Amino acid sequence: MGHLLIFGLGYTASVIADRLRALGWRVDATGRAGNIAFADRAGVLAALDGASHVLSSVPPANEKEGGGDPVLDSYGMALAGKWLGYLSSTGVYGDTKGAWVDESTPTGTGRRSARAVCDARWLDAGAHIFRLPGIYGPGRSAFDRIADGRAHRIDLPGQVFSRVHVEDIASGVIAAMGGGLPPQAWNLADDLPCSQNTVIEHACRLLGVAPPPLLALDQAGLSPMARGFYLENRRVANGKAKRLLGWRPLYPTFREGLAAIAQAERFAP
Repeated sequence: MGHLLIFGLGYTASVIADRLRALGWRVDATGRAGNIAFADRAGVLAALDGASHVLSSVPPANEKEGGGDPVLDSYGMALAGKWLGYLSSTGVYGDTKGAWVDESTPTGTGRRSARAVCDARWLDAGAHIFRLPGIYGPGRSAFDRIADGRAHRIDLPGQVFSRVHVEDIASGVIAAMGGGLPPQAWNLADDLPCSQNTVIEHACRLLGVAPPPLLALDQAGLSPMARGFYLENRRVANGKAKRLLGWRPLYPTFREGLAAIAQAERFAP
C-alpha cells in the first residue's frame, strides 16, 4: 500500500484519509487534526521523503499577501517524483449564466482569481486537480444550516448550483490515485445541478419544518463571501471522471445524499 501526505487535514481531506487508512495506507497530515505542523520543516520534509502520494487541500494565501500557494511556495522543491493531487474549486470557472462547464472551460474569470492561479500552478507542477462545487456531508449539510438558522431561500429565478457529497469526493480522488492516468483536471460533482432553494425545501420536508421565507438577495443579510456565491450561476459536468476514472457518485443527487445523512444523524426521512 502507499504512503500519503496530506497538506491541510480539513473536512474533506479527513474523509479521504479515513478511507485510505481502511485500505491499509499510511497517512500523515498537517493541520490542526494532523500529526505534523506545517511550519515543522524537518518533520514535513521527512514525511515527504517517505511519501508516495501528496494531496493538498490548503487554500490560497490571502490575496493581500500575494495570493500564493502555501504548499508550493514552501515545499514545492520536494514534490518531484510523487503522485500529486490538489483539491480546487469549480469557482475557477466563474459565472456562466447557468451554462454547463467541463474541464476544458477556461478558468480565471471569476471571483476565485487566487484559486485559479493556484489551480494552474498545481497543474503545471504535475498534479491531478479536483475541481469541487458545494461540498456537503454529515455535519455539513442543509440540515445543519436549518438547525442553526443559517438556511436561506433567495429569490433568484434560474439560479442553479452544483454540489457533491464528501464521500463522492473521496471515491473520485482514490480512483485517480490508482488509475494510472496522467495528471489532469477532474470535475467531481453530482448529476443534478439545481437551486439552493430546492435543497433547503427538501431538507425542511424531511425534518417536518416550514422552510425559511423567500427573500431578495439584498434582504438576506449574507456575508460578502456568501453573496458572491449567489452571484455566480453554472452547471458542472462530471462526464470526464465517469468515462476515464470509472467514477460513479454514490449520491447522484442531493436527495440520496440528504436521505443518507438523515439516517446517519437519526432524522426521519
